[in-house]
This record gives sequence, structure tokens and C-alpha cells, in this order.
Amino acid sequence: MPAFCQHLNIAYPIIQAPMAGTATPALAAAVSNAGALGSISIAAVAADAGRAMIRQVREATARPFNVNVFCHRPTVPNPEVEQAWLKHLEPFFTELGAPTPGGLEDIYTSFYHDDAQLQVLLDERPAVVSFHLGLPPQARIDALKDAGITLFASATCLEEALRVQAAGIDYVVAQGIEAGGHRGVFDAEASDSQLPTRALVQALVAGLDIPVIAAGGLMDGADIAAMLALGAVAGQLGTAFLLCPESAASALYREQLASPRAAHTALTRVISGRPARGLVNRFMQAVGAPGHPEVPGFGIAYDAGKQLIAAAAKAGNGEFAAHWAGQQASRARAMPAAQLVQALNEEWLRA
Repeated sequence: MPAFCQHLNIAYPIIQAPMAGTATPALAAAVSNAGALGSISIAAVAADAGRAMIRQVREATARPFNVNVFCHRPTVPNPEVEQAWLKHLEPFFTELGAPTPGGLEDIYTSFYHDDAQLQVLLDERPAVVSFHLGLPPQARIDALKDAGITLFASATCLEEALRVQAAGIDYVVAQGIEAGGHRGVFDAEASDSQLPTRALVQALVAGLDIPVIAAGGLMDGADIAAMLALGAVAGQLGTAFLLCPESAASALYREQLASPRAAHTALTRVISGRPARGLVNRFMQAVGAPGHPEVPGFGIAYDAGKQLIAAAAKAGNGEFAAHWAGQQASRARAMPAAQLVQALNEEWLRA
């Protein structure tokens, strides 16, 4: 059994990515029960709701699982930027028959400063806690380590990964440019090297002393085997699990993933305020057309984005949805999570 699996007491070097809003407790439990590492994210919910999610997973599995939090620096409001953004969005709200919001709020908490979220994790003590969008203050890392929790953190380049290692994190998740959802960049305003998963894994395996988990564009067991051959200790897959019945993906989301549209993804920051990869739609192309005004910060832009998405859904228009997905989305398979884990393991062993 691989050392990674022995450390976490799981059967296979396979991790289901903690896709906020889409990875349900039922999905995580099914994956963990099947021998891989299931994951949820409590990044988009209040602390009490996060505690309830963790307990829902526990009710359905006695196996280890991962709980993900966002660690971005809190967004600084900028009323001038926010009002200009709302003015930019006004024609879209009008077209959809909805009023334009009068103001915006930061709808995302961050583990960077959320004491209640820290207390939940210390109380519940999941086997794994993973950090995304940066690192929290060292005292929070140390508190989780002292509680006996294994820690993961995402990195998109060697510089970020070295900071992960220096902080005492157990495993670094190498998030390649192919990955769906939000880029794990520590600084959304800095230049992004946009390394593909293969190159990133190679760079991190060569440059670090801590183990590397590969993430981004992995869809089957052969992809996992290729990453293990490069020195990664496990593969993390998100988009591959979207069509599982246990995921929270909507009917429209599933329909588009099973259509030719799944072959076309792009990075955008106009939906949430941070770079994220999803299926190309009108939100990305029209709202994000060249010449648009400055996008507000993460969480604040997402307040506007979610309100526009809700207005579109109410009007029966699916062209504004945030359907996050990786570059290999067209290879997603519709099957129960446990069956997918078994298929991934068999494919990995064959490869």
C-alpha cells in the first residue's frame, strides 16, 4: 500500500476534490466508503452550517475525509469600484427583468480570520483539513496540527509551494492550470505562471521535501497513474465527480457537461472576483468582454455574480450560471461515486 494511503488510512491514492457548493456530504461519504478520500468544503457557509456538514459526513461514513476552507486575505471594500461594476451589470439585470442591486457585500468568510470556523475544525477534528487561495496565519496552522489533523494546501507554482512547506503543511496540492473552479493563487493580483499540472508536479517534486498531490485535468485512472509516475503521491479529481448522482450539480449543469459545451472552458474573474475556470457562457463572454470596468474583490464581486445568476435562473436563462469545470470536462462519466472510485482504481492499476 502506498505510504500516502497508509498515512491517511485509505485504500487508494485518489482524492475527490472539495468543490464548494457541489461536493455534498453524501458525495464525500460515498467516496470515502469506497476507499478513496472524500471531501467537502465549508468555505461558502457559516460556521454552524459547516459543523452540520461535517457531522452529516460522519453520520454516513466512519472513514477519513477532508474538509476544505478558503484562506484568502479579506477583501477591502471599494465603493467606487463596486458602483461602477453594478452600472456595468445593470443592462443584464434589466434584460432579465430584475432590479440592479443597490450595493454589494462580501459574501465569503475566510479561514484567515474566522475564529468560529477554526473552532468548528478544532471541535470536530476531521482527518484532513485543506487550505485553498493561500495560507492562514501560522497560529491557525499550528493549532490544527496540534489537534492531530493532517493538512493539505493548494499551490500553483514552486514559490507558493515553498511557502506551504515552510509553514509545516503535510502535503501540497499542485493545482495545474487545467483545473476547474477557483485558481489557488495566493495573490490574485500577481502574475500567474499558469503551469499545466504535469509541469507543476515535476517542478514541485524536484523542489520540495514534502509530498505532492496532483490536481487539474485528471479524469481517469490512467491520468492518476501518469501523475504517480512523475512522483506525485495521489491524484485529486473534481470535475470527474460532477456527474455522480451524489453531487449537487443542477440538471442544467449536468446537461451541459454531457453536451459539446463541455469541451470549452475558460478562466474568468468577472463572476467571483478571482480567476476561476468554468464552462464558457454569456456571463464570461458578455459581462467579461474587453473594456469592462475593474472587477470588485473576491466575495464582493461574487455577491453581484450570484444575484445575476439567480435573476437569470428565475427568467429561465442558463447562460449566466457558474458551471465550474476543468479542461477535460467532456470526459466526465455519469455513475455513482462508489462505482467511479472503483473504476478509477482499476484503471490506475492497469496503467
